[in-house]
Amino acid sequence: MTTTPDGRVIPPAYADERAMLDAWLDFHRGTLALKCSGLEDDQLRLASTASSSMTLLGLVQHMAEVERNWFQRVFAGRDVPPVFDDSGADGFTLRPDRRLDEVIAVWQGEIARSRELITTASLDDSGRLSQQDAEALGGSGISLRWIMVHMIEEYARHNGHADLLREGIDGVTGT
Repeated sequence: MTTTPDGRVIPPAYADERAMLDAWLDFHRGTLALKCSGLEDDQLRLASTASSSMTLLGLVQHMAEVERNWFQRVFAGRDVPPVFDDSGADGFTLRPDRRLDEVIAVWQGEIARSRELITTASLDDSGRLSQQDAEALGGSGISLRWIMVHMIEEYARHNGHADLLREGIDGVTGT
């Protein structure tokens, strides 16, 4: 097992499809956590530009909601409430008294539930989309394979945002 200098496990160069998807999803989950490490609460609440309200803390809240949506609601068919019911539909809205340790714990809990729900599932197993998502994607069923690829894409995109946010806060850059 090879790791980056910061300790994240590098996904294997050769593995079966499921192991590769699991490894890349975990790598990107770890990257978001890394982007938030070592910062004070007020730094985690800084937006990158005047035209955006996106923050590192908001990104973690958002990804907790994304984990819940795709794995619990869509894949497992559970009717669960929003993760942070006071943070908007997408989870980005910050509450003054909510700190990173609380948000990270909730996000890690969502990740743990996601893993539990798919541990014995086949990549060809299906979840059910909401009517709105089904209309956008052209059908009501969606494979676990699609969900996992989408989650990797979602984390990768937001980790790009996190890179810019972190660099703007303290100049730290990196993968």
